[in-house]
Amino acid sequence: MSVTGSTRERAHPRLPWVPAYAVFEHYLVGYRRTWRAGVFSSFLLPVLTVLGFGLGVGAYIDQGVGGVRYLDWLVPGLIASTALQVTVGDSTWPVFSNFQWVKTYFAQSASPLRVGDILAGHLAFVLFRVLTTIAAFLLVTGLFGALRSPWAVATVPVVALLGLAVAAPTFAYSASVSSDSWLAMLFRFAVIPMTLFAGVFFPVESLPDALRWLAYVTPLWHAVDLCRAATLGVAPQWSIAGHLLYLAAWAVAGWLLALRAFRRNLVV
Repeated sequence: MSVTGSTRERAHPRLPWVPAYAVFEHYLVGYRRTWRAGVFSSFLLPVLTVLGFGLGVGAYIDQGVGGVRYLDWLVPGLIASTALQVTVGDSTWPVFSNFQWVKTYFAQSASPLRVGDILAGHLAFVLFRVLTTIAAFLLVTGLFGALRSPWAVATVPVVALLGLAVAAPTFAYSASVSSDSWLAMLFRFAVIPMTLFAGVFFPVESLPDALRWLAYVTPLWHAVDLCRAATLGVAPQWSIAGHLLYLAAWAVAGWLLALRAFRRNLVV
């Protein structure tokens, strides 16, 4: 008995023109069941942060920072640090789980998908999560009058580049560790110090020289400086091109490391 073309197509569906989109769509289908909780936290976090840090702590800082109201100065740092935390959260346990627990990557690699497609599709979903979270953050802080310049919309591509610069090397790290205890250590020894000392809550210039240069090395500080320049409508401390090239270098190096780690695990 012959099998019609339509039947064969249903049994073996064709990949889209960009195969990574099939992987991205896989994560979107799962996200349809959990997006409500994510949207709630995306709005709740900036409201509590603005009330607690911007208005609460800011009430004790009479002259602001550099003549800028503390809330207005703080918000761009929080935008970048929130993007960092969402990125690392979605690039650690989900990636580790796909290798060690639910084995999703192995199922995907058994299809016509290439390793690069699997990696790119998951990275695209992480960037989607970052951008939707930051869009909610911008909306809430805008209602509080904390965005002083229309250039604040430029924070969206900045956090997208930050997300890629952080997600790609984190994917490589998560694909290489043997226990999820190493993922908690990443938060403890990388994410938390970066959040505290990369210019989010106070100027980097107030740090000792050694710590200041450590802050300059982190990708978060470069994103904070760009976001602060955009929301305040001023020039960044470093050149825009320098910031973007530095973040792009992190993204490219991270992609190469992640691709190598994924191939080592998935290609027999």
